[in-house]
Amino acid sequence: MQNLPRILRHANGQAFCTTEYVADEHWLRTTWQGFVSPGEAERGAQVILEPLSMLPVHYLLNDNSQLKGPWFNSVEWLQRVWAPQAARLGLRFVAHVLQPHTEADLSTLLATHPFEGQFELQLFSTVEGAAAWLRDCRRHDELAASPDQPQPGTTEADESAAA
Repeated sequence: MQNLPRILRHANGQAFCTTEYVADEHWLRTTWQGFVSPGEAERGAQVILEPLSMLPVHYLLNDNSQLKGPWFNSVEWLQRVWAPQAARLGLRFVAHVLQPHTEADLSTLLATHPFEGQFELQLFSTVEGAAAWLRDCRRHDELAASPDQPQPGTTEADESAAA
């Protein structure tokens, strides 16, 4: 995909946000690094929307495992501004890898399901767990879209007999 990876940098040149399309997985991956100000976080979140507007991508792996310091503390902004745009552009599943040692804080904050009705969000402590969940979501979508698959509760023999 053109214009990717998209790397956002601090004034000193150090990268703080990288968004790339992972073609083999059919998802976007955004990796956050170091210290990120609220303005930089909003800028990075907006960059995620660009590839969503270019082609249908339903899956996002959002990796905060390399962040340092306080995390972008604006679930309200994400819910009100970013999430509706992302959902309109087709985003359906977000695997969010937590910043180390913030599990309790973020889990408590997200207990109110702020993105319900927009997309499904799952929290993970590892990139591997997040990737496995997104693969399962993609497989489920692919099976649901395949007209050759037996319907739940039926067998191939039932399908043949019905024909």
